[in-house]
Amino acid sequence: MAATVQPIAPAHGNAALPAYKQVEETQYKLDWADLVTLDLSKFDEPGGKATLAKQLFDAIQNIGFFYVVNFGLTQEEVDRQFAIGKSVFELPSEEKIKYRADLENGGYNGYKPLGLREIKPGIFDNTEIYNIPKFIPALERSHPEVILDNKPEIEHFARHIHSSIVLKLLTLFAIILELPEDHFTRSHRYDEAVSDCHLRYMKYHPRDAATNAQLNDVWVKGHTDFGSLTLLFRQPVAALQVRTPDGGWKWVKPYDGSITVNVADALQFLTNGFLKSSVHRVVVPPPDQTGITRLGVLYFVRPENDLELKPVQSSVLERLGYQPDEDTQLAAGITAGEWVKARVRSGVNKGEKSRSEISELEVIKGLKVKYYD
Repeated sequence: MAATVQPIAPAHGNAALPAYKQVEETQYKLDWADLVTLDLSKFDEPGGKATLAKQLFDAIQNIGFFYVVNFGLTQEEVDRQFAIGKSVFELPSEEKIKYRADLENGGYNGYKPLGLREIKPGIFDNTEIYNIPKFIPALERSHPEVILDNKPEIEHFARHIHSSIVLKLLTLFAIILELPEDHFTRSHRYDEAVSDCHLRYMKYHPRDAATNAQLNDVWVKGHTDFGSLTLLFRQPVAALQVRTPDGGWKWVKPYDGSITVNVADALQFLTNGFLKSSVHRVVVPPPDQTGITRLGVLYFVRPENDLELKPVQSSVLERLGYQPDEDTQLAAGITAGEWVKARVRSGVNKGEKSRSEISELEVIKGLKVKYYD
């Protein structure tokens, strides 16, 4: 099912775009992961933060993925972002390439072209990406006209995510660890410091059956994300899977009105592995969705660039016996900004092996990342 072409009224006084209608969910019975759902409308209720922190504690003991609902954005506002992203990717290639990200030097903002990374000999990735950094003077950059025409709306959306969703989740993590409630929010400020937080539009192009077979139906190998948290707005094309503690894989269900959230590397380093950076992958969608373009809207949360990735001092971690492992010790001398740039560079720099042949890759100062089949 394709997006509709009926124009809708612009929100916040921005440009009209064709309306975006989400595709139908798969009718196949998949092995869905059992994930906790946090109702953020309870955050400011009496006792609400404690209740949500307890739920979140239970979630991170299992997989490290969870859902949030009632996060203060309407479905219309979310679908407008899908419409903007779709319009970006429909621009001519010669226009999009003007805004190419400086990936080879660790820069992530702007456009990532299709087919930049070799997945298997002769087979390249099937993703296009457009990343928009925080709306602060230090990170200003040029954008295509469709982004500029809708900039007030995009900024409203991104700032709401950060202030009304992200900071609440970081507060809950601090409560879990019996730290001051602002412990993590102090290093995730929006306006006051440079960080690699960004809003992302992402497009997975369908592949033919023969190529999928060569890839064993895996589009993106199991991996962790770079920063603190990743937020994925409901994506009806089933393709995301999370790695379970026993090494298996379960599908992540796209529940109505939800955001799927996963913990990423920085929080794992900062908590001696208590908050586990979730391993996930992208696979071929089920048969009734295989030929559908998979469009995504995501928000990536990363600490301020100058934050050193050394573990917090928490009595909870002491009671539970979490001690710095080898990775945590290596990360302690690295800043969040250095880690992100190194991981970006490692993802695009050409080596002797294609991505499918790599199970472990050194990123910086002996610190390695793993990839899972």
